[in-house]
Amino acid sequence: MKILLSPAKSLDFENAKKLNNTSIPVFINESQEMIKKLQKLSPKKIADLMSVSDTIAELNYERFQEWSFPFNEDSKPALFVFTGEAYRGLDAHNFTEKDIKSANEKLRILSGFYGILKPNDLMLPYRLEMGTKFSVTPKYSNLYKFWGNKITNALNNEMYEGEILVNLASNEYSKVVDFKKIKGEVITCSFKEEKNGIFKAVMTYAKNARGTMSKFIIQNDIHEKEHLKAFDLDNYVFNESLSNTSEFVFTR
Repeated sequence: MKILLSPAKSLDFENAKKLNNTSIPVFINESQEMIKKLQKLSPKKIADLMSVSDTIAELNYERFQEWSFPFNEDSKPALFVFTGEAYRGLDAHNFTEKDIKSANEKLRILSGFYGILKPNDLMLPYRLEMGTKFSVTPKYSNLYKFWGNKITNALNNEMYEGEILVNLASNEYSKVVDFKKIKGEVITCSFKEEKNGIFKAVMTYAKNARGTMSKFIIQNDIHEKEHLKAFDLDNYVFNESLSNTSEFVFTR
């Protein structure tokens, strides 16, 4: 079973753990190609491109200027760097060695800059959301076109025929994958809250639940899609009436 998860905007390199067994992102050559263009952008152009404040633009201007490969000692494993809501649910800082090994086998983090990251992959700070209208080359007018086939093919190269791919990424990130070409079965998990008899997705809760579901799969070494239905953390339960063969909905 493989898991897709979005990255987070918030990063913490200072408190990120180090690992003895680390790896290099599979698309490091593409990242190097991209950084050459990003390093030419002024803080003002970064602010306009990303629709961010001058402060955030200046921070990412510095990140781009300092980014280099081979990575230096400031690089950290992706598993411990992201600190957004989904990663609070994942709670990787409390993983055992067995959990970390399982995570590296199962979890794949989509990224606008790195393409796809394994938990043990080293990375340096960046910000480049998948939906950013950034043209890496004239051939690719946006990041979806730049990454699409590359990421889909990379997933297929890792998966065996009929393996389950659990999509826990946001729409912004998951649409970079051509799920029709994935050789395994794709299950999207959704999380909804009940209020006045109506179930709706609340983004903060849904993001956290995606991370918690990832943790559930990793720590229980789940391989079969039917076993996903046993997820009951944070009071969620599988809702059969709202689910179908390609989307499992969990409610509380």
